Amino acid sequence: MSRIDIDPWVREILRCPATGAELVDGVGPNGEPELHSTDPERPLAYPVREGIPVLLESDARPLS
Repeated sequence: MSRIDIDPWVREILRCPATGAELVDGVGPNGEPELHSTDPERPLAYPVREGIPVLLESDARPLS
């Protein structure tokens, strides 16, 4: 999995807008980059479009 290019200081403050959990690099079902919430009860995946994380709960998908 390739690391999403986000400045370290930004990565430290990015959090899931729905749960406040830390976000880590992930890969979507079609191989596209995502940020995955580490919340154990409600993990969500946020898309990364053209290198920009889209942290809108309406665009997130649940992780199973």
